Amino acid sequence: MAKNTLTLRKFQDRFPTEESCLEHLKLTRFGERHECEKCDKDAQFYRVQKRRSYACEHCGHQIYPTAGTPFHRTRTSLRDWFYVMFLFCTTRNGVAAKEVERQIGVTYKTAWRMCHEVRKYMAIVDGDEPLGGPFKTVEIDETFIGGFKRGGQGGKGKSVVLGMRQRDGDIVTRVVANRRSGTLLPHIHAFVKPHSEVYTDELIAYGGLRALNGYWHKTVNHSKGEYVCRNSGATVNGIEGFWAQLKRSINGTHIHVSQKHLPKYLGEFEFRHNRRNRPEMMLSELMTAFQR
Repeated sequence: MAKNTLTLRKFQDRFPTEESCLEHLKLTRFGERHECEKCDKDAQFYRVQKRRSYACEHCGHQIYPTAGTPFHRTRTSLRDWFYVMFLFCTTRNGVAAKEVERQIGVTYKTAWRMCHEVRKYMAIVDGDEPLGGPFKTVEIDETFIGGFKRGGQGGKGKSVVLGMRQRDGDIVTRVVANRRSGTLLPHIHAFVKPHSEVYTDELIAYGGLRALNGYWHKTVNHSKGEYVCRNSGATVNGIEGFWAQLKRSINGTHIHVSQKHLPKYLGEFEFRHNRRNRPEMMLSELMTAFQR
């Protein structure tokens, strides 16, 4: 196991008590010292007993590290919240609310809310930086998630998800209304930099890519059993691998994901995929979201 891998023992050593969790939030959001909003003096803030707050050394003005975060006005302990974030950052297949309910002993309603808040902040931290650029390759593909099977594709209740993945780089996904050119191309224009080499399958909606942003568009013909184009080397195997992992996780961990909440789940899996080469940083990066 790599030395930098985040383990349960390391997590417990870092956050052994409720006080250590609150102190971490305080340092993340306010620092060791900062200018007091009331007296305008550079001040050290000291812990207030029996409250989740710190008081200014000069005037006693109190700050609340949990304010504006999901932890504010919740009876669930900060250690439990931090532990749920640890679970999300150390699993490949996602975390079910039922699992959180069993592990920390809260109600299913509380566990469900905690999971969705963590997913939301994972998406905030990950962001959506544009992909590609000159001499870089971006694979683009779309897939159906959820709903009911009908003729292999589409069908009642299914959501269409567009994915853009830079070769050996990050991925960006979007839930879209359909697979038409007028729907897909604006997203590609927004998230793929000009003059990128773009690989897709032969879906007719991608036909307009050649005239868009100077893309070098190459296709692979799946209908002929082709997974890598012999002439151009075009392939979408990378993005299809992400789809496979995503669907296995949804089917195995969550069973079903509603259209309403699907973007949160996509944000969660993007966060983990885009940090696959630095897993030890996932928890630290996620915790910085609460200073926003």
